[in-house]
Amino acid sequence: MKPTKQYPEPTVGALIFNDKNQLLIVKTHKWKGKFTIPGGHAEMGEYLEEALKREIREETGLNLVKAKFLCYQEFVYDDCFWEKRHFIFFDFVCRVEEGIVQLNEEAQDYAWVDIDKVDDYPVDKYLKHSLDLIRATPLSLE
Repeated sequence: MKPTKQYPEPTVGALIFNDKNQLLIVKTHKWKGKFTIPGGHAEMGEYLEEALKREIREETGLNLVKAKFLCYQEFVYDDCFWEKRHFIFFDFVCRVEEGIVQLNEEAQDYAWVDIDKVDDYPVDKYLKHSLDLIRATPLSLE
C-alpha cells in the first residue's frame, strides 16, 4: 500500500466591502486571536466562486452578490495559524446583500472597518498584502 500523499489546500478568502466601502474583518482563534477575512477550503468538485459563496454564507450569514479575483498567496507552514498547514489562498473582493452579520463558531468577533483603519487592528500579513494590492489598484464592483 502506498503512503497517503498530502497536497496544498486551496482556500478562498472574501474581502467583503459594504456600501460605505468598509471591510468586514473577523477575529478568530485559528489565527491566534488576530483579525482576518472570512474564507475556507474549496471542496472537491467545487469551483472557487462556489466555495466563496458557501464560505461567506457559513461564516457570516451574508449572501454573495459580486466577486472579483484579487490575488493568490502561498501559505507554507506559517506559525501564525493554529495548525501546521500548507494553503494556497485565492482572495476575492466581494459585495454581499445587505444583512446582519451572524458569525459561526469559527469567529469570536467582527468589525466593519474603513480600509485606512484596518492597521489599527491586529491583522495577519496575508490580509495586509491583499489590502496593499487594493490600495495600489482599487477594484470596482459596481
